[in-house]
This record gives sequence, C-alpha cells and structure tokens, in this order.
Amino acid sequence: MSERTTDGGKSFSNGVIAMLCAAFFVGMIGMAYAAVPLYQLFCQVTGFGGTTQRAETQYSGSILDEKITVRFDANTSAGLAWDFQPVERDVTMKIGETVQIAYRAKNLAGNPTWGRSSFNVTPPLAGGYFMKVECFCFTDTKLTPGEEIEMPVVFYIDPEIVDLPELKNIRTITLSYTFYPVDEPSPEAESVSLPKTGNNLGG
Repeated sequence: MSERTTDGGKSFSNGVIAMLCAAFFVGMIGMAYAAVPLYQLFCQVTGFGGTTQRAETQYSGSILDEKITVRFDANTSAGLAWDFQPVERDVTMKIGETVQIAYRAKNLAGNPTWGRSSFNVTPPLAGGYFMKVECFCFTDTKLTPGEEIEMPVVFYIDPEIVDLPELKNIRTITLSYTFYPVDEPSPEAESVSLPKTGNNLGG
C-alpha cells in the first residue's frame, strides 16, 4: 500500500519542480541585472579597473614636493556627432595639490543630442588614488545644434600613492573620458546646465 503512487501525486511533484526551476531562472536574471550596479559600486570604492574615487572636499593634508603629470584623453562613441576634447592636454602638479581642468564639447549635429560620459585612469592601479572633487561623469548632457560648452574637472592625487610599491615611482597618469549617445535622459538624471561658450574660448 505504501508503494502505490497516483498520477495526481506525480503531477504535483512535477509542478513543484517546474516552479523551483522557474524561480531559479528568475533569480539568475535578477542577479545578472544586479551585477552591473554592484560591479560599478565595487569599482568606485576600490578603484578597480582604473575607476577614480570621489572626494567631497579638497585635500587638506600636506602637499608633497614630488610632482606628477596627468594627461587628458577624450573619446566619442559612434552615433554621437560631438567634437569632444580636453582644453589642455596635460598638467604637471604636485601630489596632493588640487587642480581644475576642463573638457570642451560641441554638438556638430543639426538637432539636439544627449550624451553621457564614462571614465577611467591608467595605469588602472592608480584609480584608487585619483580623487575627483567635481566632474561631469555619468550625467546626461544635452547640447543644442552648434552649442559648445566647457565641463570642469576638479581633482587631486592622494599622497598615499607614494606608499604603494607598485606606484611610488609613477610619473604619469592618464585620465580618459568617453561620451556615449543617450536617446532620452533617464528620469533620475539631471542635465548639465552650463553657459554657452560661443567662439571666444581660451585654450
């Protein structure tokens, strides 16, 4: 009697297995979507992959006499008709000194377009010591036809970089930005509101 099974019992077992498989599948999809922001958060906290750090204020400690050169790189993804360049190609600064530089972007298209930038530094290990006080990264930016703007970046190099054996003799860091097209601004994003520069921008 205990060995007897019914079709109803088999159907119930199959249903439970199907529900478990479906739940597992949904859970895996959720983890895949969550992995992107979690990875980004991990990079921002650790500087992994050349991701710079965010500083709320300028560095207030001792500025080293040792100098370092920061080079600036600009790229535009396909589909975004912008002329995007750093105002100056590089700057030589003391380690710990707060510096402001700027990038310039101009819309070459005949219609308004949106862009969003990402960034990284090389060598990647230096990302954990590249401290941004102000930047335009991960913000949706709108440019009308022919509009040209300057976007400031304020940063410093954490003096602790000289305590890391792999970086203590580093002399050059490259900060690279890439702008990607955005079809529509995300609801939570705010556009960058910067004055038009016209044709009288200084170098």
